[in-house]
Amino acid sequence: MSHTTLPRRVVGDPPVIREPAHVPVAHVVRAGVIEGVHHGSVVVLAADGSVEFRAGDIEAAFYPRSALKPVQAVGLLRAGLPPLDDASLALVAASHSGDARHRATARRMLDTAGLTEGDLRNVPDLPYGAAEREAWLRSGLGPTRLAQNCSGKHAAMLMTAQARGWRLEDYLDPGHPLQREIAAAVEDLTGQGIARVSVDGCGAPLFSVSLHGLTRAAARLATAAPGTEEGRVAQAVRAHPEMVSGSGRDVARLVRALPGLLAKDGFEGVQIAALPDGRAVGVKIADGADRARMPVTAAALARCGVDPQVLAAFGATPVIGGGAAVGALHAAGALAPPDTSLV
Repeated sequence: MSHTTLPRRVVGDPPVIREPAHVPVAHVVRAGVIEGVHHGSVVVLAADGSVEFRAGDIEAAFYPRSALKPVQAVGLLRAGLPPLDDASLALVAASHSGDARHRATARRMLDTAGLTEGDLRNVPDLPYGAAEREAWLRSGLGPTRLAQNCSGKHAAMLMTAQARGWRLEDYLDPGHPLQREIAAAVEDLTGQGIARVSVDGCGAPLFSVSLHGLTRAAARLATAAPGTEEGRVAQAVRAHPEMVSGSGRDVARLVRALPGLLAKDGFEGVQIAALPDGRAVGVKIADGADRARMPVTAAALARCGVDPQVLAAFGATPVIGGGAAVGALHAAGALAPPDTSLV
């Protein structure tokens, strides 16, 4: 496969590594009393890329975790990832639930390159989806590399390394040419240098950028022309949100509710969501609590002008007492919906 090096944008300085100045972004309210407060940071970008709203610290260095996967998928395409159908490319950008279709797609990707599960270097794990994990355990199965939620990304990394004639055994080394290509794409799409390189939960290199830079990258994918590497990834994740996450997962439901939305979550309370015209939001929950991620994201999307009725199913999580709803977790501060401060 031929590989063409394309000109990239000028990259700014890396974000500063510091303690982020997070602010309250969500309240847990039980019967009119604020029982818990989640701090975090939020950025909303207008269609022209300007910052329309910010809360907390959107410029400090942080780890996007799996919210960076669509950007990494672009890096793999730029590096020479062999052609994939949209469902398979969506799995490259996925934190999948580990259901049968996810595993079969990752295996098929390996098969087409003459590779096996034994070539993967991601950490063996149980399926990520709750239902899938319970069924897996009932069947007496243990952790595998294919079931781990990043197996699609790792299969694509191997396919790309093989196509370029690069070493396979150390494809996760940050100094490997594959990882250097991915890092270059991260810097290009975020518009900033990488502050630090660590290791993600799956074993792959993890690049530290800012929440602003991550959200800027999401907007670039969402507005990309069809046929470009960015446009191909955006098309795949929009068309196959259940491959990117799993059936019933909140991100898949959000994408189905908002046609044209590009969205990806990440561990430690990270979420990006971008509309086709470039309006985009980025969310980081300081304590990593997943329960606050979607209500805050919904409130941020409302700031983008998304219909509140469409967002109603995502904007609050019930607080349960004695089997009944006695309150709710919802966005707080400047993001709070009207008349919800003590609901």
